[in-house]
Amino acid sequence: MNVLTTNQRRLFLSRWARSLYDWVVNWAATAHARTALFLIAFAEASFFPIPPDVLLIAMGVSTPKKAFRFAAICLAGSIAGGVLGYGMGMAIWPAVDQFFYDWVPGFTPERFEKMRILFEENVFFTIFTAGFTPIPFKIFTISAGVAGISFWPFLGASILSRGLRFYLVSGTFYYFGPAMKEKIEKYFDLFAVVFTLLGIGGFLAVKLVLGH
Repeated sequence: MNVLTTNQRRLFLSRWARSLYDWVVNWAATAHARTALFLIAFAEASFFPIPPDVLLIAMGVSTPKKAFRFAAICLAGSIAGGVLGYGMGMAIWPAVDQFFYDWVPGFTPERFEKMRILFEENVFFTIFTAGFTPIPFKIFTISAGVAGISFWPFLGASILSRGLRFYLVSGTFYYFGPAMKEKIEKYFDLFAVVFTLLGIGGFLAVKLVLGH
């Protein structure tokens, strides 16, 4: 029996996500920013709710000429985390599935079964779409392991999609550094809202694709 109601869980998650977002961004100004970027990208691909893009942007704003290095770190962390998510799905899903059903919006046993069917229809396209768009990547990495899809198509699609995503973000700062830095610093709160909306849109996309 759940102690919290659905609305209470949503309110808790909203406040928790905002606190986590602020915590993530604050790492950009520390000496451990690169380590934090790797670890956050790693965690986001398997269980962490905040996308690493927010820290990648903050670091790109700070040092545009190192933006591609930051993208490489982010990609390495995300792929390693995706492999962890895949392994979790294969090895321990029965022990953790109820947590995901209770706390991840739009994730139900029925939709999970439809996600398994998507993998059967086109593994590469499903993973590529999840990795490149705001659709929560962790849902697909874990589901891929549970569905028992082939590891190499999963890995290849993950590297390609996440690489395109992170290098596009970093390339913007590398090639348009000073101008982008001024705009981002001026409208950083707006960008934060946009990423929040993209995250919500990702969960809605999962709900739309997998039905009601």
